[in-house]
Amino acid sequence: MRRLLSVVAVALISLVACAPQPVAIGTVALTATATGELVRTLCALTPVVAPTPPVEVPGYAQLDESSGLHVTGGMQVVDLISYRLQVTGKVDRPLELTYDDLRCMPKKAVRCTLVCPGFFEDQGTWAGAPLKQILDEAGIQQGATALRLVSADGYAITVPIEAALADDNLAAYEWEGKPVPILHGFPVRAVFPALDGNTWAKWLVEIEVN
Repeated sequence: MRRLLSVVAVALISLVACAPQPVAIGTVALTATATGELVRTLCALTPVVAPTPPVEVPGYAQLDESSGLHVTGGMQVVDLISYRLQVTGKVDRPLELTYDDLRCMPKKAVRCTLVCPGFFEDQGTWAGAPLKQILDEAGIQQGATALRLVSADGYAITVPIEAALADDNLAAYEWEGKPVPILHGFPVRAVFPALDGNTWAKWLVEIEVN
């Protein structure tokens, strides 16, 4: 017994001592069973280092030379540890997803063009959790017609439910293989390849099903 306790103590000390400094919050995959119950299972994740705010912020629709993307909206600095993406409204199972809950879902990458009509077009590869899977796990109720996406800066946009369920839509946490740049939505940005850029809500904190 004494030997067993010693082994456990050493293991715990090793876990604490070897804990990575970058943030790796949740290490669970969230899935819905046939009966609708949500089950969390372990998944392996690499730690993520939150990007730092730039010293200078370009003006509206100006080019961010560090990424090659154009800037819209007021930059938000979101704490990664306390971050939650809420899924609310007409759903069977309201969700509060951490950054790593999203990273534990099957990852999808989409190369597409972000079009802000009359201002700019930005090309890039975005990756993240398929929006359809998030909505499936929440369980959209009959009669739902639209999603209202809410950003940390208070911006909100409505997307018809049919358009929102397209396969390539993402809750994106990566751009070009790295965390989404802080000027462009870190930690999570909505990506709708078939829709205009005003629907690509940055710093996404809530999906309300209406």
